[in-house]
Amino acid sequence: QVQLVESGGGLVQAGGSLRLSCAASGTIVRFYAMAWYRQAPGKQRELVASITSGGTPNYADSVKGRFTISRDNAKSTVYLQMNSLKPEDVAVYYCNRQDLPYFDWGQGTQVTVSS
Repeated sequence: QVQLVESGGGLVQAGGSLRLSCAASGTIVRFYAMAWYRQAPGKQRELVASITSGGTPNYADSVKGRFTISRDNAKSTVYLQMNSLKPEDVAVYYCNRQDLPYFDWGQGTQVTVSS
């Protein structure tokens, strides 16, 4: 069974930075395109950034130029470097496959940005 464990969230001031990590166990994630998603209060989960198995990234317009997704296949870990954070980035952040079928969702990591 695949387990995804997200970490690295926290409280930062607007303009600050955080680096999220997603450690995967129970599978070889290097074969999969992976993604970071977020869910803000009262909103649907949305895809923030994705990365192919070969390392090609793609970003939602709302985070382009501020967030960077990367992966370390040897560690089965996916990262999300978030810079220039804004209050509208507040959400619980999750990682998972980019495509269906998803792995079981992890608990996510909370990102809070104070203005």
